Amino acid sequence: MKSKICGISDSETLRYLIEHPNAPQYIGFIVNYPKSKRFVERNQLKELLKVNKNNSKYVAVLVRPDQNILEEIKDLPFDYYQIYDCTPAEIKVIIEKYDRKIIVAITVKDQGDVIKYMEYNNLADIILFDSKGYEKSISFDHQLIKNLKINKELMLAGNIQIEDNIENYKEIADIVDISGGLETSGLKDISKINIFLNKIKQINDEA
Repeated sequence: MKSKICGISDSETLRYLIEHPNAPQYIGFIVNYPKSKRFVERNQLKELLKVNKNNSKYVAVLVRPDQNILEEIKDLPFDYYQIYDCTPAEIKVIIEKYDRKIIVAITVKDQGDVIKYMEYNNLADIILFDSKGYEKSISFDHQLIKNLKINKELMLAGNIQIEDNIENYKEIADIVDISGGLETSGLKDISKINIFLNKIKQINDEA
């Protein structure tokens, strides 16, 4: 099982993640969604991304990105673009123009939402199933995707907490994506991050 920690907005937390012995495979930054308290302004983002990522991958979280934002970030060291609310045709254009790996985010309320992934399956490197909460941490019924068999990595987000039985998610997903669950009073909490990363390692050691 792999991990993604999302909504990083300060260099101290970022360095802690990267230097952790069980560093997450993916680290996400909120690039163009100011409604989120985890949104990072452009100049701050450029400074943050100067931190050497070591073995982690940097992910730009983009909600319906327009041409302006894509041009602004094209030279930043992102490995993946995690995209919400774009059509398959729009994502195809982004891939052709910017040559990034793509995480397509499918927001789920019911079974009808789940099957939308099929429209993106040939474009995405990773399919992410998330709640419809966006900047709010809300859950969706993970049973809706439990029996999906897709031919690429599946990432799971949506109000995941460190108190959860993380091992249960292993039956559903290849990658667990957590953000608000690692915060105290709206800020990333190093102690919670440490617990989560060590839990992931323990799960993998027992596998």
